[in-house]
Amino acid sequence: MALTDEQWAVLEPLVEACRPHTKVPPQHLRRTIGAILWRHDNGAKWRALPLDEGPWWM
Repeated sequence: MALTDEQWAVLEPLVEACRPHTKVPPQHLRRTIGAILWRHDNGAKWRALPLDEGPWWM
């Protein structure tokens, strides 16, 4: 499930508000959230993640 720009515009400030601040900001936060939503929707293993959602090992 890829997040639309509109969905990400609503979700990003909420994630940033509760995410602990680290020295290195996440590089692929939007892709990670999309992968989590994809996995939640179908219950598949991380290894079944489609490449357009990003490699499962990242």
